[in-house]
Amino acid sequence: MIIDFHTHTFPDAIASDAVRSLRAACHTCAFSDGTSGGLMRSMARAGIDVSVILPVATKARQVPHINDAAIRIRETYDNTGLISFGCAHPEQDDPLPEMKRLRAAGIRGIKLHPPYQGVRFDDPRYLRILDAAGQEELIVTIHAGLDIGLPEARYAMPEMIRAALDHVGPVTLVLAHMGGWRCWDDLDCLAGTRVYLDTSFSLGTLSPVDERYHTGESRKLLGPERFTALCRTFGTDHILFGTDSPWADQGKAKQDIEALPLTAEEKKSILGGNAARLLGI
Repeated sequence: MIIDFHTHTFPDAIASDAVRSLRAACHTCAFSDGTSGGLMRSMARAGIDVSVILPVATKARQVPHINDAAIRIRETYDNTGLISFGCAHPEQDDPLPEMKRLRAAGIRGIKLHPPYQGVRFDDPRYLRILDAAGQEELIVTIHAGLDIGLPEARYAMPEMIRAALDHVGPVTLVLAHMGGWRCWDDLDCLAGTRVYLDTSFSLGTLSPVDERYHTGESRKLLGPERFTALCRTFGTDHILFGTDSPWADQGKAKQDIEALPLTAEEKKSILGGNAARLLGI
């Protein structure tokens, strides 16, 4: 089973505008139209069995509505292969009731995005979310490192993540973008924490909308050797295949993992085995 642990979709009515706006901010290509239907078509082309949708609340008032949508997607999983996480926001009231609601509905995790939410990850407001999620045994995926569209927003640096982990109870934490986008040289402080890393938007090169953007060295992400070294450091049993679709071609991303100098069993674990264990599927 191949599981993409990091994808994004938008409601059909706003998907076109959302993709256009985000493309203008990050200057990178979109490889699907941003709808659930577009993601399913991409999955069929790439040979992806399951995709996990990671919604982001940029305002606290959005949380219950986004989580309602996640629950609706959960109810159609058998027909679509789509799983949606819920969300939380540091400005919301006590997060525990919403965590309980998500767990009762069969949602397996939440997504947090410190750069979009404008709060440091070691802030007490995030710590209470982590504690509540851990109490309800929900996975927490966070955008880690810099953000391509908000290059000055330093809210999810590796040292902040380590500080947060040192102040909360047990929680399953997934760090998107191979632990910290464009912060890969600073991940030593997280070694030994047993966090999970997802592979999204971190291997190979960027796909700019035109040649004015992301040229030369700025276009490069992790090469195969450095990427493989991070897999070894954090353990291939703690690496989750992710693409950040629509901002990457799911098929090409899968091929990039398959081409790594890892064993066949390690690649199988990364491409789906580890995620299936976490998600209980």
